[in-house]
Amino acid sequence: MGDSAPSLLHHCHAHKLWGLINRTYSFLNFVALLAIFYYRGAFFFNENDPKYYMVPFLPWVTVSAAELVSSFVWVLKEPFFWFPVTRTVFPERLPKDPHLPGIDVFVCTADPGKEPTFGVMNTVISAMALDYPAEKLSVYLSDDGGASVTLMGMKEAWAFATWWLPFCRRWNVKPICPQSYFERPEEESQNMEFIEDRNTIKEKYEAFKQRVERKWRTELETNTKRSPQNHPAII
Repeated sequence: MGDSAPSLLHHCHAHKLWGLINRTYSFLNFVALLAIFYYRGAFFFNENDPKYYMVPFLPWVTVSAAELVSSFVWVLKEPFFWFPVTRTVFPERLPKDPHLPGIDVFVCTADPGKEPTFGVMNTVISAMALDYPAEKLSVYLSDDGGASVTLMGMKEAWAFATWWLPFCRRWNVKPICPQSYFERPEEESQNMEFIEDRNTIKEKYEAFKQRVERKWRTELETNTKRSPQNHPAII
């Protein structure tokens, strides 16, 4: 056991005392809810009680329905507190690059009208820029809508990625999403080489953004009847 512990990449610690307290609370609250529902139900089925005709029917039903809905929501969320845990990861224990497994990243989209193509392409580029050996990282884009603008956007994203990825790795850029990086205030730097590289990449980014958004707007304006279920084939 002692030999295998250093190789663990994560650790899960269960808080048994908190779990016991939460379960006890859940049980007591559940008993209280049963008492409330019994009280509400007894009112509807006890027509001989004078209170049945004294209490307005609609407000009573409304309050009962509200209690029922809130109780249902409580039942749905309460199991998450039955077994509280704390997870700890150890990235320093990751194996060296030659021993890392290959991973596949799938990015899914369906409708360029609801999911702007430029945002999807930023997601794809961010996945390509992950801190992982390039030869073991595969990124796939699944377009269920079969939009031509998505295919064009992928070509543009690939061209921009040939500039963006080396820039990220050379200067350890964070965040790795180009849209998030260029929308935040520029960081001050005395490194003229970095500033020149950043300005060059920013020009490439703006050109990439304009081409994709121009094609995206044209697609939406010209193909108004197009939908994920009804679109021309793309070969």
